[in-house]
Amino acid sequence: MLDLEFYMNFDSVVDNIKGGVLTSKESVFEALESIRNKEHPIVYNIETTNACNMKCKMCPRTTMMTRPIENIDKDTFIRVVDQLSPHSEKTWKRWKEYCEKKYGIKETDEASENHFFLYVISKVIQLHGYGDPLLDVHMDEYVRILHEKGFQSYFSCNPANINLERTYKMLDAGLDYVKYSIESVDDEEFKSIRGQASNFTSSYQDILKVLDYKHKHNLSTTIVITMLNLNRMSQKEDFDKLLKAFEGLDVYIYLKSEDCQWYRQDYHGTESIHWSEFCKHPWMTMTIKSNGEATMCMEDFNNEIVFGNVNKESLIDIWNGIRYKEFRWQHLNVAEGIKCSHECDMHLIGEICSFE
Repeated sequence: MLDLEFYMNFDSVVDNIKGGVLTSKESVFEALESIRNKEHPIVYNIETTNACNMKCKMCPRTTMMTRPIENIDKDTFIRVVDQLSPHSEKTWKRWKEYCEKKYGIKETDEASENHFFLYVISKVIQLHGYGDPLLDVHMDEYVRILHEKGFQSYFSCNPANINLERTYKMLDAGLDYVKYSIESVDDEEFKSIRGQASNFTSSYQDILKVLDYKHKHNLSTTIVITMLNLNRMSQKEDFDKLLKAFEGLDVYIYLKSEDCQWYRQDYHGTESIHWSEFCKHPWMTMTIKSNGEATMCMEDFNNEIVFGNVNKESLIDIWNGIRYKEFRWQHLNVAEGIKCSHECDMHLIGEICSFE
């Protein structure tokens, strides 16, 4: 989920910096704090597991993640969800108007990565981080918990890990969105990108079975298909083949810009709103990792910037705590050595704060 109110109010802070209304880092910090929701923290994602059997060449997990493999405790999951609230209908209505006015994208528009960010990511509890949720045998329980509490659920996964019995349970439990990441319709090319555990041929057949189950049982889960734009020579051709494979089927399909290009030699830009704009996460959302730690965002693959543990503290105490406050100040100051200033593609608002 995103704090939609903060997101919509953030523009005024940027305008006041550029317009000379805010003339010091202190005044910018106060302005951001004045629109931050201090009473009701918003959680962007809950990483239920950081286990993964893939070796994706574009994922820092493959070569850089050193933290232990852990699954979230069910009581921890419930403790977090019990402290959250879904967006109100009033807020959602304002958000749709905002998106149409600022981005020219309507909720009824066709599938695209920016439509998905604005109208899906903004409202769901995301259940993946640096692991594959299909390897979490309790995922259907977590989906049901969210569904019963009025939240929409979503996770992205590797279709080669589909277990049909468990997947059907997730759909029955009320899963709202599941994204299957497919990097090629050619099995060998797919393996070269995501590792030997990946496979298009069998994955495709399993996805067809999931779609069939959804329709037979009149379920509402949206099946999302994405291919990452890795700047490959055959990228367009491969995506066109993927579109052809799913032509006429009930799927939400789009080409997605690559995240986390900061450590790549061939940075090739992005079409994503999320990765093009200033990072709002320090004031807008928090991420809960599989060990219960609250971190700056899901991109912190090794949990290097931790603000607390939800097994020991409440979300609101963590959100308003001194560690978070100090981090927000460092983030605003684009502090030397801070992970966000050299291990992330997103721009920091402090970059436009060129005060004397």
